[in-house]
Amino acid sequence: MNKLKLTLLLTLLTIVSVVAKEYNIATYGAINDGKTVNTIAVQKAIDDCNKNGGGTVMIDGGGIYVIGTIFMKSNVTLHVDNGTVLQGSANQNDYPLEGVHKNMYKGEISKNACLIYAENATSIAFEGHGTIDGNGHYKNFPRKAKIMRPMLIRLKDCSNISLRDIHLINPAAWTSAFLYCNNITVDGITIISRANFNGDGLDFDGCQNVRVSNSNFDNSDDCICLQTSLPEKPCRNVTITNCNFTTKWGGIRIGLLSRGDIEYVTVSNCTFRDIQDSGLKIQQNEGGNMSHMTFSNLVMENVPRPIFMTFCQQIASVETPNGEYEPLKRMHNMKFDNIIVDNSKGDKHSAFFLTGIPGHEIEDISISNVDFIVSGGGTIEDAGKLDVKEYTLDNMKRWPEFYVVEGLPAYGIYARHLNGLNLQNISIKTNTEDKRVPVILNHVKNHYGRNLKANGKVLKKSDILIQN
Repeated sequence: MNKLKLTLLLTLLTIVSVVAKEYNIATYGAINDGKTVNTIAVQKAIDDCNKNGGGTVMIDGGGIYVIGTIFMKSNVTLHVDNGTVLQGSANQNDYPLEGVHKNMYKGEISKNACLIYAENATSIAFEGHGTIDGNGHYKNFPRKAKIMRPMLIRLKDCSNISLRDIHLINPAAWTSAFLYCNNITVDGITIISRANFNGDGLDFDGCQNVRVSNSNFDNSDDCICLQTSLPEKPCRNVTITNCNFTTKWGGIRIGLLSRGDIEYVTVSNCTFRDIQDSGLKIQQNEGGNMSHMTFSNLVMENVPRPIFMTFCQQIASVETPNGEYEPLKRMHNMKFDNIIVDNSKGDKHSAFFLTGIPGHEIEDISISNVDFIVSGGGTIEDAGKLDVKEYTLDNMKRWPEFYVVEGLPAYGIYARHLNGLNLQNISIKTNTEDKRVPVILNHVKNHYGRNLKANGKVLKKSDILIQN
């Protein structure tokens, strides 16, 4: 065989090999009419792709392909092409509960179903500029009786996961739950989850080596969650950068489910806008250790609590083998730097709010280089309400939320039960007159402040209320 023929043969084999790695769902009988349920066709394409060593399952041609629950497999890329929609069925019967694990929060079984599930899979990807639409509108999945509200994606014990450029919209509950997964890359995605309640964006439970970048979030609940439902499964080595967050609840929530350690986290170069609860919501409650985190170069607008941090006991949010409570460990070593916040038109109880409980102090916190504009409007009566409720079990209805404290006597920073607090280069401005003090340190040990200003005036010790 001459050299030219050999070259042509090798080229042909290469082309065949490339083509053989693509499995187009249309060739399996899938119809993009927005009505036909194509679960069997899509699953067959995934199964064949996996069985033959891996490749890409192609969802293209425009239109809407409707499916029920599908199961991703190792070495499969799900590619949804630009202009094409992979949509969840509006029929609850298309979401079986067998083989999809469950939601880890106790008493929330309505979220056990999901549209896309994988377990013990490696090297799986979701990509393309198309859309995965949960079709989870309230009219399809109302929050009542025994109706299941399926999550969009749930992956358990998986590794080498990639989500790139995809649009994830309209889940009936959370957009995603990553349970005990390793090596996750999320880049350039858009999540819009306003169709129903509990519309979390990305929830990483007991995951390690996570990278989220260049993505946009518009949620009805927390945009990104880092949590640990199992003591032996830490959440560790997480970077979040160049993202935009808007939500009815929290921008980035760390903890609540916190039975295991959560550590080595960096958040940088992100914007937070029109958030009703908190920008950074950091809560250690259930027996793990939380430490080694940095948050830098953040811009927030209309975010009432740029930092909301609690360290307190709570009733277990998951089923635990040892009863209702687990011993608290530590919450320490976190740095917040270069933060701009404009709450000039917001809630007068906007503040940096950090609190432990007696016997369990938050340790070694640094907040520096902050420009903080608040609405003001605090009255003399507000200033006199110095007995702010503690986060004890008697005061909490469920989770440790901000409503427990019923307002604040400070308009800038309220810190309580801390050991080691460094405040430097912080400017607080009120849009209108405020009768409260700018800073309250309540049972805070080893605190240091430098260049703290309120309305252009450098604060003296007498301007900071210290309660012991």
